[in-house]
Formats: sequence, C-alpha cells, structure tokens
Amino acid sequence: MAATAHEKLDPAERRAPRDGADDATTFYVTTPIYYVNDAPHLGHAYTTVAGDVLSRWHRQRGEKVWYLTGTDEHGQKIMRTADANGVTPQEWCDKLVGEAWQPLWKHLEIANDDFIRTTQERHTARVQEFVQDLYDKGEIYRGGYEGPYCVGCEEYKSPGELLDGEDGSKLCPIHKKPVEMLKEENYFFKLSAYTQRLLDHYEANPGFIQPESARNEVVSFVRQGLEDLSISRSTFDWGIPVPWDPKHVIYVWVDALLNYATAVGYGSDQAKFEQTFPADVHLVGKDILRFHAVIWPAMLMANGLPLPGKIAANGWLMVGGEKMSKSNLTGISPHQLTEHFGVDAYRWYFLRAIHFGQDGSFSWEDFSARYTSELANDYGNLASRVAAMVGKYFGGTLPEATAHGDAEQAIADALGRAVAEADSRIGEKLDFAGGIEAVFDFVKQVNGYLTEQEPWKVAKDSSPEAQARLATILYTAAESLRAVAVLLNPVMPATSEKLWASLGAAEHLGALADQRVQDAAAWGRLPAGATVTKGEVLFPRLEDPKKDA
Repeated sequence: MAATAHEKLDPAERRAPRDGADDATTFYVTTPIYYVNDAPHLGHAYTTVAGDVLSRWHRQRGEKVWYLTGTDEHGQKIMRTADANGVTPQEWCDKLVGEAWQPLWKHLEIANDDFIRTTQERHTARVQEFVQDLYDKGEIYRGGYEGPYCVGCEEYKSPGELLDGEDGSKLCPIHKKPVEMLKEENYFFKLSAYTQRLLDHYEANPGFIQPESARNEVVSFVRQGLEDLSISRSTFDWGIPVPWDPKHVIYVWVDALLNYATAVGYGSDQAKFEQTFPADVHLVGKDILRFHAVIWPAMLMANGLPLPGKIAANGWLMVGGEKMSKSNLTGISPHQLTEHFGVDAYRWYFLRAIHFGQDGSFSWEDFSARYTSELANDYGNLASRVAAMVGKYFGGTLPEATAHGDAEQAIADALGRAVAEADSRIGEKLDFAGGIEAVFDFVKQVNGYLTEQEPWKVAKDSSPEAQARLATILYTAAESLRAVAVLLNPVMPATSEKLWASLGAAEHLGALADQRVQDAAAWGRLPAGATVTKGEVLFPRLEDPKKDA
C-alpha cells in the first residue's frame, strides 16, 4: 500500500518548495513532535508558538495552511518513565497528552490543524509500510553495533563527543548524564550512501537549513562522512514492530520523523499527500537538527520522495545560564507566566525578545520591563487614548479626514514600510523579532505623531478649520490602529480582536481573520462613521510578581 503513496510522485514534477502558496498547494508548517516523558515547559511552547504565528501569518495572507504538531510516544525513555510511575507506557502517554500537552496548546491559542500521536494506528501502519519499502529496495540490512548510548537522546554517541564525569563515567553532552554501553543486533539504513547527495542538495539549496550557523554545522558534519544508521532496537519492545522481524522495534527517530508524512496522508490519502507534502518549514530545536537535516532527507531520497523547503532550528532558551530542559530542572511552567502577563503578552514576548535561531535568555524582569514599555505604554495607551478622544470630541463616531497633509502622509508612508518589512521578516525570513519590531516602531511613530499634533489642544479651538484638523488627526490614529490590529493578529489574536471591535471595524470591513496582510497598508480602509468605543484596557497594569515565581 505504501508504494501507491509515492509511485506517482516524481520529485521533478512535485511543486518546488516555496515561500508563498497557490490554489493547488498548501503551506505546510510543522513543529517537532515532543517526547511525553513529562509536562511541556517554556522551550516546547516557544517553538509551538513560533509555528502558530508563522501559520497564522500565512493564513492572514489568504493562503491555505496546514499546521501540524503532536507527541512522540515510543522509545526506551518513555518506557522507563512509565515504569517509574507504575503505569503502562500507553497509559502514561494518554495521561500526559490529555492532561498536559493538548490543554496547554489550547490555553496558548495554538491553532494547529492536526495533532498526531505516534501511537495512533494511522501513523504506526504507515511507518511499517515506509520501512518495508526501504527494506524491499535493499536500503536496509542486518548488522550488529556496540557503543555508548544516551537514553535521553535515544541515540548512539561517538566517543569523541562525550564529556568526562567526576566519577570517571562518560556523559552525554546534552543531558549531562552517564551513557550506557549498548550491544545488539540491529537493522541498518544505508545512510552513508547519501553523503554526497546530501552535500549536493545543501549546496544547491543554501536556504534549506537555517540559520546559516546551523547549516555550516550540518555541512561540516556530513563532509566528515556518514555512517550507516541503526534503525531498529531489540533490547526493549515499546515501539513499532519491524514488519519482517517483529522481535525488533523501529528506531524511535525513524518512527518520529515519519509523522510529517503519515499525518498528511502518506499511504492513505494520496490527494491530500500530494497537495501538502513536503513541509515548507520544519521548525526544530537545534539539538535535534541533525536528525531533521541529515537522516530525514536521506530517508526521503531513498524512498523517492521530495524534500522539505526549510529546516529552521531555533536556539536554546536559557534560564540562569542553563538550557531550558526537564533534565536540568530549569523548566518553568508557561502557566506561571500567562497567569501574570496574560496569554497574548506571553506569545508576543518570546518572539519579540529572542531572535529565532539564536540562544536567548528569559528573565521575569525583562518580560516585565518590555510589557510595561511596549505593550502597556506604547500600544495599549495609544489604543486607549484614541478611543477616548473620539468619544470625547466626536461622540464615539469616527470623523472624516478632510485636512490630510504632510504629517498624515508621513504616517501612511511609514505604514507601507512597516507592512512590507513585517511581511518579509515574519512570512519569509522567520525573523519574528524583526517583524514585530517593525510593527512596534510604527506604533511609536503614531504616538509621536499624536504628541506633535496635540489634538487635545486643537480641540479647544472651535473654528471649522481646527475641527477639520482635529478630525483628521484622530482619523489618522484610528486608521493606523486598524492596520496594527491586522498585523498583530497572528501574534496576539485575542488583543487584536478587542482592538478590532473597539474600532467598529467588523461592521464595515468584516472579520479580522479575513483581512489580508498585503492589504493592511491600503490607506483609508476604516470608514468615517464607524462607531469607536473605549473597551477594556488591552494591557492592564501588572501586579507585583510572586517572589517565588
């Protein structure tokens, strides 16, 4: 059955990876599927929010989008965690997914189109078919292996990358825990045969791996020569059985990587698969980059399937100088932050403060300072002032701008630049921080415009000329906020909806979700006569944080 999933797929005839979308294809974004050995922390949420903002941005462009996330539920690490908690691996996975992972994504307003679990039959059966295809093609053979193995990484390590422990043991460089010496008979994928093909692809597609530092690391690693990959395990049984030898289970990383294909119809829905696969963007942590940039494309090459457009590695989220992880005990629950700052501010902060692709440090103090300065004082105060002045001077009805001059044109021109910059950076370059900064620079410019024009002073003059000037100033500010609501909707959907309602935009322009990023700079879309109301404060003043937070 698996053969029918790709026999018709000549890679040369498949759509080329692209940044935009057309009527026939889907912009396909994925996160890693996360291990469910514990509850999610800020690092998991960071990648998932980034994928959500990217997906929402492309939807706001009017494109067809498919956003996939999910959980990785096989492997020795899951089996041991379940055993330590006195339950079966499946019971452990069901509990964590149902009580921790899916509820958090709902809480953070993650608008994923699918949530795949690797224990689902729609996945396990297709994985067996894919691996059987490779075996039938002679890409897999039986052999033996002995070497240091990290259960946390679910990966054999080379001796040269291990760290020395204080007790003389050898430690995994990522988890800082002792590795185990493992010897077993396994099945191997001929990964070494794809060394040159991978290097050729990297050279022909320089944007395939991002950022450039990550690309350089992968290229250097592959140039050293690849070894064949052990793709089965026989020392435990919590996994998908190898179809021709059920005493073995399929290596958890082969299992996991294939979710990107099985979730969109590989072997089961040919039409959906051809329309969606391969992914335009795989978002991954840099510690799992090699799996995605080396093993995954080699597997696809071996089975005649097209390769993804981009593999974008985000950096590590640091707290107190340590990588955010469960094993290092620096994990902070996202709920601790959303309870204090709110969900929208949470979504905004991590993408605004940390440049995607680079390591970034989180601190409560930095979050508080940025919230107060940019969200409350710049953005929230602007929305509040404009609504209050329209209410005070024009009875809540947006006036017509009849005295549009150089100052107003400067704002309109600045909006055009902000839209272009934000669209390029977020939609194309995955530079979320740069795109958000472009929008907030425009917000600051509108605040500066109001400060210079002083509408509260102009309002004291009852002459027709002054009243026309006052109307134009307030219209300009309100129209600017209309565009800001569109641009920030992918980042802060709840707040943007509140602003959209405050401006009376839905009645005249339709739903916020239907507004297009590329049209946001078209000046004059918000019509005079719209009812402007001063709703609740977008970003309330923060209470003092708990000392133990």
